[in-house]
Amino acid sequence: MSVALCSTLLTGCGDKSDATEIVLTTDFNDDEIFRIDSQSCTVPEVNIYMYTSKDQYQNIFGSEIWEQDLGGTTLMDELKDITLARLAQIKAMNLLGEERQIELSDSEKEKAKEAAKEFMAGLDPSAIALLGVNEELVENMYAQYLMAEKVYDDITADVNPEISDDEARTIKVKQILLKTYEEDENGNRTEFDTDRRNEVYKKALKIHSKAMAEDADFDALINEYNQGDEWEYTFGKGDMPQAYEEAAFNLDKDEISNVVQTDYGYHIIKCISNFDKDETDANKARIVAKRKKEAFSKVYEDFIRTLHSSLNEELWDKLEFEVKDEIETVNFFDVYNSVFKSKG
Repeated sequence: MSVALCSTLLTGCGDKSDATEIVLTTDFNDDEIFRIDSQSCTVPEVNIYMYTSKDQYQNIFGSEIWEQDLGGTTLMDELKDITLARLAQIKAMNLLGEERQIELSDSEKEKAKEAAKEFMAGLDPSAIALLGVNEELVENMYAQYLMAEKVYDDITADVNPEISDDEARTIKVKQILLKTYEEDENGNRTEFDTDRRNEVYKKALKIHSKAMAEDADFDALINEYNQGDEWEYTFGKGDMPQAYEEAAFNLDKDEISNVVQTDYGYHIIKCISNFDKDETDANKARIVAKRKKEAFSKVYEDFIRTLHSSLNEELWDKLEFEVKDEIETVNFFDVYNSVFKSKG
């Protein structure tokens, strides 16, 4: 499941005029982080998601990563925000599942129990105490995560997965770019005036003539004249400026375009491959995923405008997470994939 997170769900996003009639107070239980209508999230649930993500980061970058300043914030704070948004979405999607009358089958409920047992079996007593979890809570979390996936699949079921080779065609090109703007150290652009743009265009025409010569070495011309940060691109339709894309997709292998103008300047494009089978197949999957995301987002965003939500800001702000290497937790999603995906 790949879906956009609504981090504003707990800060009152959307018009509440069509909201459900359930009205919740802000009298939270001791370990309650937030409520969204009839759904509630507790500290142990946050712990499971947080420590799963924390361990992944720490295994790659080491524990010192948590001490780095990210412009007035820390990675741990960023991770907390991501976790909050992710759990809020899972809860909202379960409410959406109720509205759409989607239910888990008996076999799916049994797998949630199996996953919970496997997760808990991987924790030693110190980790259980750290997370504050029990098997019933973990089982419910797996059931809710599965429900969120079922809701996503239900909403996106009508998205056509058939993408033609032409629609998904991916090509590879090399280019020479002559810029028609200057950029200062802060990334602010100043466009060239008409006279200076004309000078750049005349230069581009001369380079194009060299590129079209029988014995031309396009790579050497790139090294001499290209002003772009990159000179080789692999892309599909819709990824590049329209004029650039039209020129590139009409080239045969080893063919060179005329001078092409975009907002970046003047380009001379050489086609290296006008069809990459592996990349095209991968792009088909990306196109389907994008369409599913768009279909889901439309339904989901309309739905969350009907919800009441509240965040226990005092508890959330003081919530901290241990970074001790000697305490090992279990990856919540590894267990999920093991039970729900690998075993059919």
